[in-house]
Amino acid sequence: MMDNIYDTLAQEVDKISEDKKEPKQDTVAEESEPTSSEDEQSVSGTTEQPTTMSDFLNQQKISFPRVGDVIEGKVVAIESSAIYLDLGLFGTGIVLGREIKDGLGATDKLKIGDAVSATVTDLENEDGYVELSVREASIEKAWIDLEEKQAEEAVFAVKILDANKGGLIVEVNGITGFLPVSQLSNEHYPRVEEGEKSKILEKLRSYIGTEMQVKVIDTDRENEKLIVSEKAAYSDQEKKAVSELQVGDVIEGDVSGVVDFGAFVKFLPPSKEDSAREEDKLEGLVHISELAWQLIDNPRDIIKTGDRVRAKIIGIDNTRVSLSVKALEKDPWEQAPKKYQAGETYDGEVRKINHFGAFVYLDEDIHGLAHVSELLEANPGKNIEEIIQVGEKYKWKILSIEPKEHRMGLALAK
Repeated sequence: MMDNIYDTLAQEVDKISEDKKEPKQDTVAEESEPTSSEDEQSVSGTTEQPTTMSDFLNQQKISFPRVGDVIEGKVVAIESSAIYLDLGLFGTGIVLGREIKDGLGATDKLKIGDAVSATVTDLENEDGYVELSVREASIEKAWIDLEEKQAEEAVFAVKILDANKGGLIVEVNGITGFLPVSQLSNEHYPRVEEGEKSKILEKLRSYIGTEMQVKVIDTDRENEKLIVSEKAAYSDQEKKAVSELQVGDVIEGDVSGVVDFGAFVKFLPPSKEDSAREEDKLEGLVHISELAWQLIDNPRDIIKTGDRVRAKIIGIDNTRVSLSVKALEKDPWEQAPKKYQAGETYDGEVRKINHFGAFVYLDEDIHGLAHVSELLEANPGKNIEEIIQVGEKYKWKILSIEPKEHRMGLALAK
C-alpha cells in the first residue's frame, strides 16, 4: 500500500514541477539583464514550490493512517461480501463479511458515493487493500452520541429486548443497556399483590418488544456499561404537573397497587382532570399509617387495587406526593377523653403482640399499648404468650391517655 501512496505522491510532485517550468523568452533576456535588486525582488516575491517528495509531504502535512485510526472514504463498489471505499491518497479500503451487517446494516440502503467512517484494522492485507472495521467505528460513534445525550439530558426512545428480575434489557445505537426496575415510570412500575417476584418478572416481560422514552443516567465506555432511566425522562413533565398541587388539596383517584407499607393511588392533576390518557396521571403513596385511624397490620385487609378513593395531600417532595385517606375522616381520638378516663378499667381485645407488648382495642377505633414490662412485672416467671393471647378479651386499666398523640397506656387489671 505504501508503494501506491508514494507513487501517487510522486505524480503530484512531478505535476507541480511541470507547472513551475516557464517557456524561455530569449528576446527579453537579450534586451536586458536582471539587476541584483530585481533578482532579490523575484526571489522574495514568489512562493517557493516543492522540488522533492519530502518538500511536498512537509508542505501538505500529510498524516498517514495507523491501525486504530478512524478514517472516511467514499463507497466505490458494493458486493455481497465486501464493500470498497476510496480513501484518496491512501488507496482503497475494504469492509468484509460480518462487518457489513453489524456496522452498515442493510446494504440496499447504501449507495455508490456515500461517505462511510471506518476504523483501520490492517494497513495492507494480502490483496493490497486497507482493511477496515465499520463496526468499531460505529460503536465509537455510538458511545460518543450516548455521552452527548447524557450531557444534554436528552429524552429518546429505546427498544426493550429482554427482562430479568432486576429490570429491562434495552438497545441504544446498537449498544446493550439496562433499565432498572427502580428507574421505571409510575405507569410501568410492576406493583403486584403480595410482591411476588414471579409476577413482577411476568409484568416486566410483557414490555419486551415495546419502546420506552428514557434518559441516559450512566455511561462507562471502558466497561461497556450503559444505564438508562424512564423515570428521569418523565421527571420534567411530572414536576410541572406536581407544581399545580398544594399540601391540603384533596384528590380522587384509583388504587394502582397495594404493598406491605401502603397503597399507591393514581390521579389527574387539575389541568388534566378531563384527560383519559394514562400518562397524564400522577401517582401518590398512602402510607399504611395514613390509611385509617385504627392500627393496621396488613393494608390489603382494608383496601385493594382498583378501589376508588379520596385522599388529602399531606406532603410534596420533588415529584413524590404523600397522601392520607384518614385525614378526610373524623379523628375518633377527639372523643376518647369523653369515653375513657385514666384509672378506670375497660374491656379490651388483644389484636397484636410484639416485642414492645400488646396492642389492645377498647373499641374499633381506640387502641392502647400494654407494655411488656408491665405484663411481665405483674406475672413474674412467665412469658407474654402465657399471660395473654391474640383475639382474646381481658380487663384493662388505663394508666395514661394522650388524645392528641393517639396514645394510651394500659395494664392488665388484677
